[in-house]
Amino acid sequence: MPTETRTTCPYCGVGCGVIATVADSGAVTVKGDPEHPANFGRLCSKGSALAETIDLDGRILSPEIDGRQADWDEALDLVAQKFSKTIAEHGPDSVAFYVSGQLLTEDYYVANKLMKGFIGSANIDTNSRLCMSSSVAGHRRAFGSDTVPGTYEDIELADLVILTGSNLAWCHPVIYQRLAAAKTARPGMKIVVIDPRRTMTCDIADLHLGIRPDGDVALFMGLLAHLAQSPAIDQNYIAAHTQGFGEAFAAASVLSFTELMERTGLPAMQLREFFHLFETTEKVVTCYSQGVNQSSSGTDKVNTIINCHLATGRIGRPGTGPFSLTGQPNAMGGREVGGLANMLAAHMAIESAEDRDRVQRFWASPRIAQKPGLKAVDMFRAVADGRIKALWIMATNPVVSMPDADAVEAAIKACPFVVVSDILRDTDTARHAHVLLPSVGWGEKDGTVTNSERRISRQRWFLSAPGEAKADWWQMAEVGRRMGFGGFDYRSAAEIFAEHAALSAFENDGGRDFDIGAHAGIDGLTYEALAPFQWPQPAGTAHQETRFFADGGFYHPDRKARFIPVQAPATDRTNEQYPLTLNTGRIRDHWHTMTRTAKSARLSGHIAEPFAELHPRDAMELGIRGAGLVELESPHGKAIVRALVTERQARGNVFVPMHWNDQFAAKARIDALVAPVTDPFSGQPASKNIGIAARPFAACFYGFAVSASKPLNPQADYWALAKADGGWRIELAFADPVEDWVAWCRGTFGIPAEIEPLGYADRQSGDLRLAFFDGGKLLAALFLANEPVAVARNWAIGQLAAEHADLRKRFAIVAGRPGADQPDPGATVCSCFSVGVNRIIGAVRTGCHSVEAVGKETNAGTNCGSCRAEIRGIIDGCLAAAAE
Repeated sequence: MPTETRTTCPYCGVGCGVIATVADSGAVTVKGDPEHPANFGRLCSKGSALAETIDLDGRILSPEIDGRQADWDEALDLVAQKFSKTIAEHGPDSVAFYVSGQLLTEDYYVANKLMKGFIGSANIDTNSRLCMSSSVAGHRRAFGSDTVPGTYEDIELADLVILTGSNLAWCHPVIYQRLAAAKTARPGMKIVVIDPRRTMTCDIADLHLGIRPDGDVALFMGLLAHLAQSPAIDQNYIAAHTQGFGEAFAAASVLSFTELMERTGLPAMQLREFFHLFETTEKVVTCYSQGVNQSSSGTDKVNTIINCHLATGRIGRPGTGPFSLTGQPNAMGGREVGGLANMLAAHMAIESAEDRDRVQRFWASPRIAQKPGLKAVDMFRAVADGRIKALWIMATNPVVSMPDADAVEAAIKACPFVVVSDILRDTDTARHAHVLLPSVGWGEKDGTVTNSERRISRQRWFLSAPGEAKADWWQMAEVGRRMGFGGFDYRSAAEIFAEHAALSAFENDGGRDFDIGAHAGIDGLTYEALAPFQWPQPAGTAHQETRFFADGGFYHPDRKARFIPVQAPATDRTNEQYPLTLNTGRIRDHWHTMTRTAKSARLSGHIAEPFAELHPRDAMELGIRGAGLVELESPHGKAIVRALVTERQARGNVFVPMHWNDQFAAKARIDALVAPVTDPFSGQPASKNIGIAARPFAACFYGFAVSASKPLNPQADYWALAKADGGWRIELAFADPVEDWVAWCRGTFGIPAEIEPLGYADRQSGDLRLAFFDGGKLLAALFLANEPVAVARNWAIGQLAAEHADLRKRFAIVAGRPGADQPDPGATVCSCFSVGVNRIIGAVRTGCHSVEAVGKETNAGTNCGSCRAEIRGIIDGCLAAAAE
């Protein structure tokens, strides 16, 4: 009988419930959990494709030491010995853990307990530092605690939703669909998008503010100054529940309206419209994400947003409040256990002697970290200069995701002892490990995660751990025991969760926000059946939906919130040598460094290679053509990516996704260009505002190829590799001609010597086509031209799975275009149902003139909905062309 398991998606911070079904054959399918209160059955394209990412290709199945297979005892003994010896010789601050928002709360808890309570250093930081640490710092400054006041329901109940620094449609698609549904039900709801780019989220916006990079502080300073002189100000709330309003208002009033226009880049009419909307709408939710957080002024951005909500008392009531949209599946859980270097477990403060004493007594630990540890950027600087001599990296890929990534790679490569716990052997970081430890992945893990609205959900296992893979908490507990520490004799994740819950309630008289003491005595069976719940849930209370701060009750000693006065920062990081501003971020169908999503051909179908969005006038002035290649450069590094020329991008700005790495592209680790500039309060890197130069990449040949086997070490100046149905696809470019293209194909695609190619060469145009067949099966096909190759890519990919006994079909492949009996689906628009642009255009031409009609005809846009804006653009383009 098939078995169903309720679990949680491992991607963004929405925390969607997933039902995984394992058939008798072992095949896995997934669907959204209609009972989970985060998504009510919805899933995005990535969540829908989870079953396509759980194969064992590339998995680490046993521990490795210096590249050779080892057993767990040998590997763990070595880790314990090396860490113990390093600490004995150089002190506890000579070692560090760099962990991840991909870890489960139980993993995170053990890591922090081991490092802060037993090793005695706070040198444990997380990739969540790159994601939401400015939000944490802003919350703590304003509220006295890292508290998210509201819930997802508030976004649906609000009459005005402000999305600032958030491409919600692509980065949190399920919340976007909840918002879109709410606006459809209540057309009077207003949505404002604040973003330098006109993203797909703008499809549902009533107002798009195309702000200058890092202009947010000035914008919300201006809003506060406006509100303070309007009827919207709530003097009663300010007097009863806050401090510092006068200072914050005085600081905000420094900017004249002319200066505000200059700093934000926004016209007076748009500023006044935005201020009026906020002033006159009682139910306002301001959602913010990486465009706010990933900034050298990120914490001030967060506090200027919070200042406006405190000033109007629009916080903690249904449909109101500031709302941090977390990027990772368990960044919130990490915050709960003290996952950042400047925090203690259970939302306690490492700066507080009382809190340090409390945690040490609860853990019965021999010591406790006495000061904050090194935050991520500083941690890798310490690795580089030799202060940190032993480093354990867990479930993350800093060689790709950290700023100044080339310097980070050099630091890791030179570190005397590096341990990496991960699920894949071939990552940009794992290649530098002295000890490589096999961890369990999604579907094998067992534990909890916390989403953006403080909801704790279970991730349950439904697949057996492959090979010798083990849970991350088990690995760390074993090392702790081998280092001679007590307190690590855990037998299950349930025991760890129970301890975590008990610590949250320990000596907590309501002075700390995080309290899940109701679960302190949880046993294995109850833990297995644990339903999603929102914290807090103190001992003796039932689960209920909770908002914070409607009636004050903040967590500063006087129980009042703090207005934070700020100054508008200098925002321009360009100069004569680097005149453009780089903005990095995510795309719809990929995640972080692609170790999971790149396994799915469907998810690579929408965007298969790295790209740079440029405004048409910038591209023209720089001599960069659409679909050509562009070389980007900063003082820290270079990258080569495809040029995407679009008016969605503001002049002077360039957007490049952060996903691609050395496993999937020749030179596209975009964070190598990002300067290691950080926010002074949060330590979060500024990944959205980097001065760069751009120039055309001079290629004499462009190429596209499909291959049944994975291409091996392609010798090309530019290449970008992606999984495809039946094999692989690869984009190529060459600065110099290759002497023997047939030999190049044999070496790259593994073509046997006895198989001869079918093809042609056109000396006049420079076109070259080669195809290799084994019987009726296509092994590989290469298409070359002096210009970016015009070939029906999705059709060519489809030929890998087709039968080619007919010679005419083989010649069609060499021609690079289908016959009349094989329609080309075109570039993928809807990944959920693999619907191409040509099929959507066909539906429009038959009378489907709305997104809903196209969805009914093709299924496109009917699952996660994140492609609906793109479909609407195709419809508008077709109708406009028909009208001309």
